[in-house]
Formats: sequence, C-alpha cells, structure tokens
Amino acid sequence: MVSKNQIKLITSLQHKKYRIEHQLFIAEGVKVIQELLASNFVLEHLFETEAVFEQVSISKKTIVKEQDMKRISALSSASSCLAIFKIPAATEIDTNGLIIALDDIRDPGNLGTIIRLCDWFGVTQLLCSPETVDVYNPKVIQATMGSITRVKVNYVDLKDYVLQSELPVFGTFMDGKNIYKETLPKEGILVLGNEANGISAALEKNIKNRIAIPRFGDIQKTESLNVATATAIFLSEFRRKS
Repeated sequence: MVSKNQIKLITSLQHKKYRIEHQLFIAEGVKVIQELLASNFVLEHLFETEAVFEQVSISKKTIVKEQDMKRISALSSASSCLAIFKIPAATEIDTNGLIIALDDIRDPGNLGTIIRLCDWFGVTQLLCSPETVDVYNPKVIQATMGSITRVKVNYVDLKDYVLQSELPVFGTFMDGKNIYKETLPKEGILVLGNEANGISAALEKNIKNRIAIPRFGDIQKTESLNVATATAIFLSEFRRKS
C-alpha cells in the first residue's frame, strides 16, 4: 500500500523545484525501469501493481493497487510500475568525439527523443543550455526509453563553452550550407536551437559553420522541421561522412 506521504512525494517530483530539493526523479514503465536498474542509477523505491522486478529487494518495493498507481503516475495512462531514483552527481564533460548541444529546447518529448538518437548514433555527450527542459522531467525520462543511462547530459552556458572549445562548431540554420554537400569531421559540436526561434542570437555570433537540411518539395512552404527529426538527419550525415 502506498502512503499519503509517499503519494505527496511522488507527485511533487513531477515538478523541477522538488526534484532539485529532494534530488530524486521518477521513471515509469518496465523498459525504462529495467534499463535504469541495470545501470549506475540508484533506486530509492519501486512501486508496482504486480511482482515484475524480482531482483529488487523487498525492502525497496511496494505492491500497490491499480487505482493508487493512477494517482501517482505522471502519465495519461498509468503503467504497471513506477520507480523513484536518485539524481546522480554531475560528471565532467567528455570532450571527445561528436557532441550535441541544445539551445533552449523546451519540449520534453523532443529532448527525450534526441537522447535516444544520441544513443543510437553513438553520441555519448549531450550539452544543454540552462533554459532547456530538465532532463529528469518524467516525460523526458519516458521518451528516452532507457537511453538516459548511456548518454551523459550536462547543463552549461553554451556561449562560453563554444568560445572555449577547440572543436569545430556547427550550427543548424535555415540559410546554412547544404548538409549533403559538406565535408563533416568525426569530432565537433553540433548546435540545435529552440523549436520556435532556433539558435539564440548571442550563440549564433560564435558559430562559423552554418549548415542546413535543404527542402526538396516543389512548393517549399514548410517552415521548418521538428528539432528531433532534424537531429536524426544531421546525425545520420555526420556518421555517414565521418
């Protein structure tokens, strides 16, 4: 049975303020929780409607009723399991290889999907501006489908980082050079901007390499691509040509 205090804590973790205060986050669904349990993330407690995770000690799990799971779930359709994990301490930024940098990405689904794409294309380091949605937002964790365990996410001042980095920096712009015709390196920083406004003006000034995905339609009235979709295309080209 889940207690009132547990319900209060779990539902509070849907908000960044309380995730920071308690240094905890929630994850839902068998796949995501399995990935987290098999990683270095530390389990605080597990709630499930039926016994699924036999490897978790009895002291760290509670069987709850379906109606209680619905009360604590952050999803529109509650899963059969929800776990609380500790937020790990920040780690040093890995400066090797290809790095993805996100400038003010606001949609949790986009961030989660981009983390999955990084995992798929072998990008282990993701940088986010302070304005980018919190990686421990429940919707972000859900969208990563466990890839959060294999991609390091750091929040930094992107402008300062780009200025100090010795890696080539590529920014994604509507008026950039055709990505399909560019020679791309194995190492570098690929910057993608806000869903509505793109890369901020302050950061744009420090990006020399402007690249774009060309439109092929005859009418060409589509304003832009979804940022996660664009990330997939850019990563594919970087890996294909490196």
